[in-house]
Amino acid sequence: MMSMNKSRLRGADIPASSITPREVATGRRRFLQASGIGLTGLGGAALGALPSSAAFAADSPGTGLAKLSATRNTRYVVTDKPTDIKDVTTYNNFYEFGTDKSDPARRAGTLKPRPWQVAIEGEVKQPKVYDLDALLKLAPLEERVYRHRCVEGWSMVIPWIGYSLAELIKRVQPTGNAKYVEFVTLADPKQMPGLSYPVLSWPYVEGLRMDEALHPLSLLTFGLYGEVLPNQNGAPVRMVVPWKYGFKSAKSIVKIRFVEKMPLTSWNRAASDEYGFYSNVNPDVDHPRWSQATERRIGDGGIFTPKRKTLMFNGYGEQVASLYQGMDLRKFF
Repeated sequence: MMSMNKSRLRGADIPASSITPREVATGRRRFLQASGIGLTGLGGAALGALPSSAAFAADSPGTGLAKLSATRNTRYVVTDKPTDIKDVTTYNNFYEFGTDKSDPARRAGTLKPRPWQVAIEGEVKQPKVYDLDALLKLAPLEERVYRHRCVEGWSMVIPWIGYSLAELIKRVQPTGNAKYVEFVTLADPKQMPGLSYPVLSWPYVEGLRMDEALHPLSLLTFGLYGEVLPNQNGAPVRMVVPWKYGFKSAKSIVKIRFVEKMPLTSWNRAASDEYGFYSNVNPDVDHPRWSQATERRIGDGGIFTPKRKTLMFNGYGEQVASLYQGMDLRKFF
């Protein structure tokens, strides 16, 4: 991904929330053409019929969901001010429920996070299907406060609850052929009405190199702000990989596969020139349509609030830079 001319980008200093990825725009056009729906009728005709039930009590101090006990791990707590829980739970990308930021919170009430199972497959000596309760008891739960940076140019700070994915990996015993970990998410049209909207190839697939998956920062996540994950945030189990752009952190996981070859991930399949497999936060490598040098922290104010400088690896360089020693991070973006 080549760096773009900054002067050309500066004229497009629009709120990151209004940036529509190319695949969303082209997918929307294909959908409208096939359906005979005009652009002005998209909201009412295409998505308006989706359920509007919320998965949380928006006016409460929390989400109204079950509490989740965890010990704060101070080794993994950034000093940035946490983003307000209302923003964390109402400003989301989860295209299985719609492409607008407010869609997941309004429409994810159809997701049934229990009962839930996660299948461990592929190059492992101990393949297994875990139910949610077994996963919750597999290792002590920790609260970690991580920065979250979206490829669209906005960011948050979120207190997540989970444990290092490495805890699960060591129990299933990957073979020597396991070079990558692939995450496959739920794709049930009955629970996820946005699947009828052809933005991506479903199910959503993400992946990590084995050493990335084993890094202690890679968090198998079950909650936020002291409660179980709200549906719109990826209930009941998701990944959080804080040094990578947010779309690398798969939500509502149903399968974890250990594979020899690099998995073809959803956004990389949709536009390999825009969304590389690694997708490490890098202020020096722009998206083809906007700069990544700065970011807008959600909750910091309006669109006229000065943006923050984007930190290399989202500020986690001291912990993770060694994973990419000798790699050309412009080529392997």
